[in-house]
Amino acid sequence: MKRMIFIALCLMLSIESYAQKIKVACVGNSITYGAGINNNQQNSYPSQLQALLGEEYEVKNFGVSATTVLSNGNQAYIKTQQYKESLAYNPDIVFIKMGTNAAANRNVNQRHLFPEEYRKFVDTYRNLPSKPRVILMTPVRSFFLKDHPDAVISNEMIPVITQTANERGLDIINLHNLFGDKWEQYLMPDRLHPSAIGAGRIAMKMYKYLTLETASDVDIISNFALKPSGEFNFHGFKGYEYDNNGVKYYIVKPYHTAVGNPWIWRARFWGHEPQTDIELLEQGFHLTYCEVGDLFGNQEAIDRWDEFYKLATKAGLSKKAVLEGMSRGGLIVYNWSARNTDKVACIYVDAPVMDIKSWPVGYGTKDGNDRNIEALMKAYGFTSNEQVEAWAQNPIDHAKKMAKSKIPMLHVVGDADTGVPVAENTAVFEERLAKYGYKLNVIHKPGVGHHPHSLNNPEPIVNFILEELGRKKNMCAYPAPGNEYRMAAGWQKGTEWHAIANDIETTLEGKELKVLLLGNSITQGFGGNRTKITSYQGKAAMDQAVGINLWESAGISGDRTQNLLWRLKKGNYNRCKPENVVITIGINNVTAGDKAEDIAQGIIACALEAKAQMPQAKIILFGLLPAGLEKNSYNRVACDKIHSILAKTKLKGVEYINPTTWFVNGDGSLKKELYAGDYLHLSAEGYKLWSEKIAKIISE
Repeated sequence: MKRMIFIALCLMLSIESYAQKIKVACVGNSITYGAGINNNQQNSYPSQLQALLGEEYEVKNFGVSATTVLSNGNQAYIKTQQYKESLAYNPDIVFIKMGTNAAANRNVNQRHLFPEEYRKFVDTYRNLPSKPRVILMTPVRSFFLKDHPDAVISNEMIPVITQTANERGLDIINLHNLFGDKWEQYLMPDRLHPSAIGAGRIAMKMYKYLTLETASDVDIISNFALKPSGEFNFHGFKGYEYDNNGVKYYIVKPYHTAVGNPWIWRARFWGHEPQTDIELLEQGFHLTYCEVGDLFGNQEAIDRWDEFYKLATKAGLSKKAVLEGMSRGGLIVYNWSARNTDKVACIYVDAPVMDIKSWPVGYGTKDGNDRNIEALMKAYGFTSNEQVEAWAQNPIDHAKKMAKSKIPMLHVVGDADTGVPVAENTAVFEERLAKYGYKLNVIHKPGVGHHPHSLNNPEPIVNFILEELGRKKNMCAYPAPGNEYRMAAGWQKGTEWHAIANDIETTLEGKELKVLLLGNSITQGFGGNRTKITSYQGKAAMDQAVGINLWESAGISGDRTQNLLWRLKKGNYNRCKPENVVITIGINNVTAGDKAEDIAQGIIACALEAKAQMPQAKIILFGLLPAGLEKNSYNRVACDKIHSILAKTKLKGVEYINPTTWFVNGDGSLKKELYAGDYLHLSAEGYKLWSEKIAKIISE
């Protein structure tokens, strides 16, 4: 009887736990379903989103290949069983990713019905009894232009989706710029469907959107001293126009305001290349604009900005703004910043004018522009060329003050820019800043001229802003499954990350090991007794150093700290009862561009989790092996910085050893004989040295 009561209680708790889960429905076509993805049950973007969100959520994939919202189109979604199931699911959150197949050539005769059909489709989910939060997603870019022309997606489908979001007040996520404007086979093998890695990027964007830390009871528009003179749709977000004695203001509000009420302040060329602005709106930033016309950053422009800043901050926006300027927008951004360094969080400028003598006057390599020169002379009150030449209040002239302010600054420039030459603008500013000990962040675009501005995929720009404001979550220390699938990873044909992870678990079953090696492709190269990999370059060396069948490798090619952390948490590596665990991880985070501080935290998290999971084992933390031929290479500098952080961190039950000196010469360069040609992976000699070092450490 007691046993039956106990079972009943457990069942009730289980049901209660299930009922408390936040139910997420992913509605869409083949991209949602995961067409073309090996093991889409775990690698589709809904599945990867589930892994990221964790047990508090239940994510269901209702994607159906080739479907469309067009009720009389080729394969209407509303005629599928998944459509019925998605409605019956009564979700708390619905992600709708539709539009790709409506743009397909096979639906050309029905395409004109898309606006009406799409809105009706969305409203069906909005009106569910559960009253779900409906989040619209724009289609990813199509590179399969013959059948799914991206021009139709961009010009016909996306405007309908953004207008629907705006009219109905629905959340919206821009996926169209996620993969950039140049086809990458590893992200989209068939030019239309994302790979497991591409699906992972979609899932990560959705995860960040859902988990944004938001402010409560914030209404900047209601608090603003002026009343809007009009409203407009800014890529799905609600925008408001103001008139302050003839000076135009624009404010676009996010659907969910981030804690601290951050904002990005655009200078000039409103709406041009808006992808960074859209991304930051998704991240809870307000987007603002104060018209300064053809004032070229003069005192009148500065006065206008002073007035707008007072109104914006009084309404509740953060006391420090993120400034954004394109081309001549650089003039007002820096001229205002130099006078208001305490009001600036960070600066992002794109092909910025940093000296009026370069543009528009053209005293350098570029001829001047007569119309703009005339406007400049009028704006500044100059009456002679000598006054222009003597002017010393250009952005480049503020280098000392800007360096002293330590405001984070990012320039994005086209190296072939002849309109605003880099050598006369950003390069001069960069050199002057360096004299005062400040290193300017510059993203160079080789072969690109003055246009196009920005980056089609603005992720590097957005990450810079979020990091400098302390708003970028450290994913290096957040457990997440891998999504590698390529055969270049050294796996047998047809395998993917989860199959490789399972192969490790199977290999460890029933063994008692002296050494368990944890890491990425460099560790995977030891081979061991695993059956789904293709290279065993280090096996003989480790057999010789430690003993045959006394060790195993649990390295997976491509793994970053977060992937190893996931494996440690979700797997059962202690099934092999290892005496020693050797951890070497982090280099893939380096090559992905993660910050050294974040990577170090990810490495530390792996070491502590390994100790928690395998308490009887001696945990030996190498961090990461040196990579990059020269001491001052990007990889080497990052590796050294990570080790400097690890060396200062005390980890209970973990022995940290920096392996760098084993692999470098006296001058700091790598010992070439120990490395493969990429100066990242090891040669047979490298594995021999490493094996001997490991054997010596565990024997001491």
